[in-house]
Amino acid sequence: MFFHNRILPGIYQREKLHRTEKGIVEKAFFPLIATSIIHYYNLICMLRIFFLLLLSSTLIFGCTSSSNDESTTEEETVPTETMASTEESEWMMLFDGSSMEAWRNYQSDSAAWQVEDGALKTTGGSGDLITRETFGNFELEFDWRISEGGNSGVIYLVQESDEYNSTYETGPEYQLLDDESYGTIHNAQLEKSQLSGANYALDEPQNAQVKPIGEYNQGKIIVNEGHVEHWLNGQKVVEYDLWTDEWNARVAETKFKDMPGYGQFKEGHIALQDHSDPVWFKNIRIRPL
Repeated sequence: MFFHNRILPGIYQREKLHRTEKGIVEKAFFPLIATSIIHYYNLICMLRIFFLLLLSSTLIFGCTSSSNDESTTEEETVPTETMASTEESEWMMLFDGSSMEAWRNYQSDSAAWQVEDGALKTTGGSGDLITRETFGNFELEFDWRISEGGNSGVIYLVQESDEYNSTYETGPEYQLLDDESYGTIHNAQLEKSQLSGANYALDEPQNAQVKPIGEYNQGKIIVNEGHVEHWLNGQKVVEYDLWTDEWNARVAETKFKDMPGYGQFKEGHIALQDHSDPVWFKNIRIRPL
């Protein structure tokens, strides 16, 4: 309205004046002004289109980036699941509740122990049981329970040859015992290094919590480049190192001093000790380290 009411009349009056004073040449003034206004309007339209395109691009890029982030997050979770399944597959069952294929008696091809209610059991007099395979660096897990007044153990790095008559002549022992009643029943004075979880006769267990007779305990043995750990019911109770000067000096102060092969080997069998008392094992598994 402003253009029609103010600008055009002014231009018309000036055109008349030009025509009067200077003649027809001044007629070019009106088309020049009209063209400038049209160019200005087109420029505004182009700027509006530019800003709309810029806004659209920003929104599209933001959505794409968010989608890529979600995809990246999903891709990153895959290796974790794969690692977990791979770690689980490294375990080898030594006893699954039914099969004794992984076991035989020491210096024998047969196995004299029994399977009872999903557990590997001896009532005494069956002899020590050993794995058919040998192991060096490993993590061993097992559930165990002992009879009242009972005594047993898990012996590792055991050697089998004509030089040795028993598993304990070469392998350190994870002690299993009825800590509460053994001394009374057998009229024996126990050392702390003879209690459950101990490195028998050498290292006493620290902060061991043993479950009552009739219940299963969880045991674990880790052997890695000579470093040994005993675990009992989720608690590390013993830690020591094999083959060092300190180790040899400590062995020399025990009954094992007369057994030159004791604790000297870097690979051997796993043995379940028959100490003439009923003992049960289940969920026995191992993995190499």
